[in-house]
Amino acid sequence: QLQVVESGGGLVQPGGSLRLSCAASGFTLDDYAMAWFRQAPGKEREGLSCFERSGRSVNYADSVKGRFTISRNNAKNTVYLQMNTLTPEDTAIYYCATGVRSCTNSQRFYSYWGQGTQVTVSS
Repeated sequence: QLQVVESGGGLVQPGGSLRLSCAASGFTLDDYAMAWFRQAPGKEREGLSCFERSGRSVNYADSVKGRFTISRNNAKNTVYLQMNTLTPEDTAIYYCATGVRSCTNSQRFYSYWGQGTQVTVSS
């Protein structure tokens, strides 16, 4: 059974950094694209970045460009989201998702979602 599990969220001060992890099981990163989304309170879920099966990354959100970096470790079957220079506007639940063959910014195509990890940026 395909499963993704996020970890690494928490409370961080403005300007700080966090690295989120998304561990995949039941498939390999060569089988499906893996994407990061986030949902802030009162806002729609927003696509951030995605890894194609080939390992090519796709970035969707201008708001995190230059601050967030997606990476992956095939041996650990894990995708990461390095988040730097965090601001209160980055406060959200962060999700990883999979189940598509190619990256898309449309969340409705992703069949498998993690439970999410809370990131709170506050002093």
